[in-house]
Amino acid sequence: MELIGENRAFGGRHLRYTHKAETTQCDMTFAIFLPPFASKEKPVPVLYWLSGLTCTDQNFMQKAGAMKLAAELGMAIVAPDTSPRGEGVPDDDEGSYDFGLGAGFYVNATQAPWNTHYNMYNYIVDELPALIESEFPVTKERAISGHSMGGHGALVIGMRNPNKFVSVSAFSPISNPSDCPWGQKALGRYLGDDKETWKDYDASVLLASKTHSVPLLVEQGTKDEFLHEQLKPQTLVHAAQQSDTQLTLNMHEGYDHSYFFIASFIEEHLEFHAGHMGLI
Repeated sequence: MELIGENRAFGGRHLRYTHKAETTQCDMTFAIFLPPFASKEKPVPVLYWLSGLTCTDQNFMQKAGAMKLAAELGMAIVAPDTSPRGEGVPDDDEGSYDFGLGAGFYVNATQAPWNTHYNMYNYIVDELPALIESEFPVTKERAISGHSMGGHGALVIGMRNPNKFVSVSAFSPISNPSDCPWGQKALGRYLGDDKETWKDYDASVLLASKTHSVPLLVEQGTKDEFLHEQLKPQTLVHAAQQSDTQLTLNMHEGYDHSYFFIASFIEEHLEFHAGHMGLI
């Protein structure tokens, strides 16, 4: 690992690193916030945050306003990049914002040329937590959250790995990617035309099949410009009803897709995860 940035924040430390990742076959960047007094003697649990389209490891750390409460709760936060990057990593031919660089969709790609590098699912589930737990004063207690594309990733990863994440939350997630333009483009190109393979990365399908056993919390603004065409949170409600599963979906009048929305309700999510981590 190479340290590329360090800041003091609320008595803790915000650190940025790059490292050579086996799963993505390139250098990856992540940020970690360590609360005060985190040490080998007093390791802390970790919240993994997955960001959305066009974002990097920096958006959440700089805009969400999460570190003050995380410091008080004694919770580390890890924010990885949203895709592989660097020389030799392919991008969308037209440079579109919703595919390729900055748009890894947290899947393991099976189609060339994407399958060499675009293995963000394995990176988030296995490689990054193993690195974090070996190098920093943290426990194996993990929760996961995210926004938009990252909300999709958090829901999918959390539900598919209930033994690795104690709780899952999302802001404005892409809830049913098999049935929206963003998801159809990404899953079609990363995974191919066989839509059966898409189901492993569709939160609504996973929720309906009840393959999970983790607490789920979702926030959505009513003025989100992507609400009806791309996000479709009601598909999660219908899926939860099908499987008789507990899901909390909070609709917020007048809120949009921005980090103003995330910052308004991030403390409730930190407290939600802290409760399941045994911090409160």
